[in-house]
Amino acid sequence: MTEHNKNQGAYNPRKATLGEALITFIVLIAIMFVSIIVFEVDPHMPMFIGVIIAALMALKIGYTWGDIESSMVKGITQALQSIIILAVIGILVGVWITAGVVPSMIYYGLMILKPSIFLVAAVLICSITSIATGSSWGTAGTMGIALMGIAQGMGIPLPVAAGAVISGAYFGDKMSPLSDTTNLAPAMAGTDVFTHIKAMAKPTIISYIIALVFFGIMTTRYNVAGADTSAVVELQQGLSDSFNISPLLLLPPVIVIVSIAFKMPALPGIAIGIIVAAIMGPIFQDIDFGIILSAGKDGFVSETGIEALDSLLTAGGLMGMMSSISLTIIAMMFGGIAERTGQLEAIIHAVLGGVKSVTGLVSATIFTCFLSNITMPEQYISIVVPGRMYAPVYAERGLHPKLLSATLEASGTVTSALIPWNTCGVYLTGVLKVSTFEYLPFAVFNIAMPIVTIILTAIGQNVFWAKDDPDTIVHID
Repeated sequence: MTEHNKNQGAYNPRKATLGEALITFIVLIAIMFVSIIVFEVDPHMPMFIGVIIAALMALKIGYTWGDIESSMVKGITQALQSIIILAVIGILVGVWITAGVVPSMIYYGLMILKPSIFLVAAVLICSITSIATGSSWGTAGTMGIALMGIAQGMGIPLPVAAGAVISGAYFGDKMSPLSDTTNLAPAMAGTDVFTHIKAMAKPTIISYIIALVFFGIMTTRYNVAGADTSAVVELQQGLSDSFNISPLLLLPPVIVIVSIAFKMPALPGIAIGIIVAAIMGPIFQDIDFGIILSAGKDGFVSETGIEALDSLLTAGGLMGMMSSISLTIIAMMFGGIAERTGQLEAIIHAVLGGVKSVTGLVSATIFTCFLSNITMPEQYISIVVPGRMYAPVYAERGLHPKLLSATLEASGTVTSALIPWNTCGVYLTGVLKVSTFEYLPFAVFNIAMPIVTIILTAIGQNVFWAKDDPDTIVHID
């Protein structure tokens, strides 16, 4: 838009009112709910329709198409670092499975299972599997199914067993640098994935310990002597038949963990993990470097003949991450428009009201994520939309974006499993054959996370200020 046109009054945009912002968000919520619940589609196209609605509202209040386009580009630009990391992680997962790294992690994890500590072992096994694969869904749909069968044979109530599976799967999903949600949250907040993981470690570990203690007590209530663990033996046999299992293959994840500890940037740390696995793969498995390269692009296709393993290990690759990457791009288009035109700002002011304290802000963020999981029943959206809503507020109050990213995962990621009509709740009910309301009281980790996060914030134990760690702030406005 030229200066001449501006002077003529042709260019007169204003910030959206609360009513206008509510129209955009209510329409988005309605489209999301109907599309996901009624038509059972992925959230990509409903989110794109939301972009159209936000753009139309922007045009109505005086913004030009050039403004709208530039705001979309800016929104995408803010997430570029995490988009790159998601792509590289797709490569890493494909290479790690092909090289036998992930199979070795799962194999040794399964050795933990003892009938006398079944529920605790179930939590630990699902945690290891989810950390190794970065997928709570993949863990629940594979290890979870096997563990549910064993629990039934032991006489352990299935809702209790489902709670153990879900607690472990979501702990691993939150703490794994391979998880898409673990990468998405810092992208929305404005920090890097390793900083994010360290920031959420304290409340996550406390919640995890609470879950382990709970399931340790529950295990003592059941007589599990002589339990049939043949399903676990079958999984281990399938892994050892298809891969050369070795403790040396645990070196790549150890390297990534050490990288986190020594504050290496995310991309180099992940890249080193890929390189080490790519070198070890041909040494330990009957493969050449060409297979490693193909797995990096297209992922690994498992053909063990064991359905649970094949489902779990057929994963990874650059192309396998494109669904998450494309959703991030579309969501950031929406966020960019909503930020530029004041639609997010209007909603935030209405939500926060007189909230002044850090605890109040964290509590409001948690509530918003939970509400998003209820109304826009998709885990990704409950991270993206609240993330873009609150990022400017945290920045204005001098808070480090890692506090926001940790809070997003403390509610957006874990509470999705507690909503019967959320995609996560629907999926878990389908694979574990237990209704959401039945397993909900036993999903201890998922229930504890938001509560522990609020308590720690209230006592000042998990509050992070931007001035204390400015080097890990990314794309902060």
